[in-house]
Amino acid sequence: MFSRKVSNPSSKSATESSSHSSTPTSTPSLEGPSTPTFEKSGIASSVQTPSSVSFVSGMTESTATASGYSRKQALDDLPMIRNVLHTFLSGKMVEAEAQIKDADLNNERLYTTSGWGVIQCLKSLMSFEEDEIDAALEATKHAAFVAGHHRRPATSLTARLAGLVVGSAQISGVGFVKGMTAVERHAELVYAECLLEKAILGIASSGDWLTFIKEFLNIRSATNIYRTLGQFIQTMDAEAVARGEGPIDRSIDLDFRSGVALGNGVNSLVLTMLPDSVSGVVALFGYKGDRIDGLRTLSAPGGWQDGITDPSITQENEGLRRPITDLMLLVFHLYLSAVTYLGVSIPQARNILNYNLKLYPDGVFFLFLQGRLRIIESQPELAIESFTKGMQLTQYETLKNVAIWEMAVAKLTLCDWSPDLWKRLLDESNWSKAVYSYGLAACLYETGGDKNKEEAAALFEKTPSLLKRLAGKSIPMEKFVSRKSRKFEGQGNRLFLPGVEFCYMFSSLNHTPRRVLLSKTIPLIEESLKSIESSDPSNYGNGTGYWDDLCLGKLLLGVCLRYVAYPDPQAVEDPSEDLKIDVEATRKKAFEALKFVYSNGTKIELDHYLVYCAHYELGKLYARTGDITKARHELELVASGKPLEVNASGRKGGKYSLENALHVRTHAALEALDSGDLL
Repeated sequence: MFSRKVSNPSSKSATESSSHSSTPTSTPSLEGPSTPTFEKSGIASSVQTPSSVSFVSGMTESTATASGYSRKQALDDLPMIRNVLHTFLSGKMVEAEAQIKDADLNNERLYTTSGWGVIQCLKSLMSFEEDEIDAALEATKHAAFVAGHHRRPATSLTARLAGLVVGSAQISGVGFVKGMTAVERHAELVYAECLLEKAILGIASSGDWLTFIKEFLNIRSATNIYRTLGQFIQTMDAEAVARGEGPIDRSIDLDFRSGVALGNGVNSLVLTMLPDSVSGVVALFGYKGDRIDGLRTLSAPGGWQDGITDPSITQENEGLRRPITDLMLLVFHLYLSAVTYLGVSIPQARNILNYNLKLYPDGVFFLFLQGRLRIIESQPELAIESFTKGMQLTQYETLKNVAIWEMAVAKLTLCDWSPDLWKRLLDESNWSKAVYSYGLAACLYETGGDKNKEEAAALFEKTPSLLKRLAGKSIPMEKFVSRKSRKFEGQGNRLFLPGVEFCYMFSSLNHTPRRVLLSKTIPLIEESLKSIESSDPSNYGNGTGYWDDLCLGKLLLGVCLRYVAYPDPQAVEDPSEDLKIDVEATRKKAFEALKFVYSNGTKIELDHYLVYCAHYELGKLYARTGDITKARHELELVASGKPLEVNASGRKGGKYSLENALHVRTHAALEALDSGDLL
């Protein structure tokens, strides 16, 4: 039921009840419980709104505030907000902020407060600065408070009791939405968006499980609102068709439709990306996602279809949130493709990106996404050009750190160990000081020289103290770099090719151009392996780590040889390069190197993850050679969760580094085998 009691913002609590229809119709992108639910979100409970905001109980849409603003004017701001969005996406972010503030000096209008909250949310998540997150939370809470006063008034207790006797079609679910004005429907949409923003910020700013559970309830409330609004659109469209006025009900504006599509599409995608252990619990509450339907829902506002270069809906005829749905599609295809195959379409991503770059040639987000596409295409030099251009154009210093990170990782694929980018990340970005510290140390160590190695040793020593927690849990990559840093000290200040290993752990070796693998990476690995293989295990280093280093070298060599023999399916190669590769001989060497790792797994002292990664990479290699049976066998070994070392007693039953991440990639690879996608 869309009913609630909105408190004064200075009060201690606010009760929010949101539910959904008991109507059997469901949205294409999300399934949920069919019985009404009631949740408390308390989102507006701690907001101190400006004294100029004079919402009072019992206001109607025509009632004006002290400044003369009335709720019925809310949608008059849509053209201005559309212009602000285009200004923002064009790279003029500071100007966009100024436009919003100038348009609403009293901070009381539905879409201006919402737009301001979205921008502050984005800025704070890029910087991860505590004060910026706090400011974004306040802006989001205030936007929710304003949206609450634009929503349809709560159904009275008498009406709800009457509904038990004569039916509740008009007081809950689709029936309740039908009784809303256009402004009230938009307010429901904005309120749901605020709930999600507040939940994301809350989880990011707090490291405890209590906050995570609290914010999950906000996500649940938002999901229910989106789902009911989607059901409303479906019902109205079906009725329009029945009247012969279809295929859609044209009384529902495209701005509203695009917002509902954005919410339902993203929610559905997120549900399909959850780990099995989490999705199983969420399913108990009735929430299930359909990835293909979620992608179709996000594609609808732009009219995108597979195999079609241009969208069927142009900028002149699009809904307000259509550019955001395009961005969400690009994020899925270009970033989440690292951990899944189902639904991923790089050709469609290329079409969406090209369309938006024509509209926003200086758009920072689209330039960054162009860089990401070029990474996937194994063109790191061109990717660095895109990130550099975007970084030069952005007006947000914190957004530059996104580009710096991408360029730093791209340079790893080129065996470029220059430390400048890592130093800048460590100095300026708060996302993961531990990872930045380790990355800088690894590059200095790879560069060599007494001074660099001395500085690297100090950074390795410092890295374990920089770990942070998110939602009460340690960040897996930070745990990995902490372990490797402690290993460096335990081995007498020695690590084996930490820069190349770091590149592999970010799944970047598979995006390294073949010419770089042949001219730089493989010679570096082979030369380092010679020094190990010529040593006596008992006299190697300080007497420890011989088999760990040897197996790591063999794993890295096997992966590089595999991508020489069989480049990534999305790699774009320069036709002028004549590399003269003996595929059969290269493939054979790759198999030998990977099999060596798990055959000697019992001798590994600390880096047990190497055995599991070897089975995973071997499965992918079998798949590319067409031996699906053996590929499935290797991948299922990893997915089983069973110890794969010949003698796993050394691991004492504990987890290996980045185990969950490898399981995610393994399940995705198994899905790819089922769908016939290339690995």
